[in-house]
Amino acid sequence: MRFSNQSPTELESDPQAPSGQFTQIAPLPAARKYGLLSRLRSYFIFDPLIWLYTVVFGLVSIPASFFGDPERILHSFARGWSWLIMKTIFSPVKVTGLEKIDTAVAHVYAVNHGSALDIPVLYVHLPFQFRIAFKKELLSYPIIGWHLKRSGQICIDQQRPSASIGSVRSALKSLKSKMPLVIFPEGGRSDDGQIKPLMPGAFFLAIKAQVDIVPVALVGTFELLPMNTYHIKPRLLEMRVGEPISTAGLKGHDMDALAARVQKAIEELYYAK
Repeated sequence: MRFSNQSPTELESDPQAPSGQFTQIAPLPAARKYGLLSRLRSYFIFDPLIWLYTVVFGLVSIPASFFGDPERILHSFARGWSWLIMKTIFSPVKVTGLEKIDTAVAHVYAVNHGSALDIPVLYVHLPFQFRIAFKKELLSYPIIGWHLKRSGQICIDQQRPSASIGSVRSALKSLKSKMPLVIFPEGGRSDDGQIKPLMPGAFFLAIKAQVDIVPVALVGTFELLPMNTYHIKPRLLEMRVGEPISTAGLKGHDMDALAARVQKAIEELYYAK
């Protein structure tokens, strides 16, 4: 099912293009308009509440993590923070395909990245503890950076890959001990709501640990909160989970081909009508 107000453009199959490729057609008309009242609600209610949740949960969770397993405790706080955010912004999420995944087995979940609110969606709707690979720049944010570092998330320095060796080793160890990993293989948020080319290097860990990759498409989060704005536009969202893609027997030189397979799978989920 495809919601016409959830994507800036509609895509259709091109009979003359290779199988699995899509071509853009005319932009879809917006089914819902968000005017001044929507902006005021976002700027004076949604945004302040989200910042309040972030400060309170962050300041409480860090000390609380010293009284037990810090990674488990901080994941629970992150889920609670995310649940409050999703309830506050009135954006229910329809989840499809997750029931086909054996969540008792570690996978690498490859997710498209359209919004800062992708994170709360994942924390609420992935029913297990996991780690997230994140950009080093996030460590500079107070509270958020502290939480990421203490909770065992995987820091990636895109400017200096050699500086990420320790984090990569930690992620590999976690995967081998059956801890799932969430990655955003586009390398950053989309600036137009379309799926960007995936970075082959993002799949190094999956190949090294020989775990399957699960493609995940978040539909509607770009329209909910795109880059460079604080205007949140409540809407129905979807989390579409695809079939696992095996890495059995793959080596480092197979990363490009694997990235192409995952890209095709995410695009099929994201652009499905």
